[in-house]
Amino acid sequence: MPLLKFRIYWEEDDLIYRDIDILSSQTFMDFHQAILKAYDFDGKHSARFFESNDRWERLRIFSSEVLSNKKGAAELSMVKTPVSALVSVPDQKFIYEYDPAKKWTFLVELIGVSNDVDPKRSYPTCTRKEGMAPMQYKPGGGSGMLMEIEEKYDLGEDEMAEGFGSEGDSEEGGSEESYSESDF
Repeated sequence: MPLLKFRIYWEEDDLIYRDIDILSSQTFMDFHQAILKAYDFDGKHSARFFESNDRWERLRIFSSEVLSNKKGAAELSMVKTPVSALVSVPDQKFIYEYDPAKKWTFLVELIGVSNDVDPKRSYPTCTRKEGMAPMQYKPGGGSGMLMEIEEKYDLGEDEMAEGFGSEGDSEEGGSEESYSESDF
């Protein structure tokens, strides 16, 4: 039974990715759950895989909401479809979309096929994590935590020119506080 190795990039930053090994007989639902776990997302929302070409165009759809495959259906089931059924080229591509309201989008690319299945390992499994995963929910409903930290420490133009802020500098005519060892 072949082992498929996929790289899953976050669409907004290709330096953030996860490598996942999955058995060829496992389903897109198994793959979906592995991606959620690798990116620390909850499983509260629906998801879809799109078969894709080299230009990342969305083709055939596989949905978490469809329970069975029906002939001529617009969407196929992630539960019933094994990943290997759609791997037709060495660099097969898929687009994974989680939470239709937020449209978390990940680009999925087959990067390897091997027969090195470790019988002691549970598949699918995340074998590599690069970059900090995006936060699924923004704290307090406002902007993301990284943005808040950036704004808190945002330097004005004068500080950027010198490279230092003016905090703690004493001005002429002002008093400078002094401390002795007993103050600490």
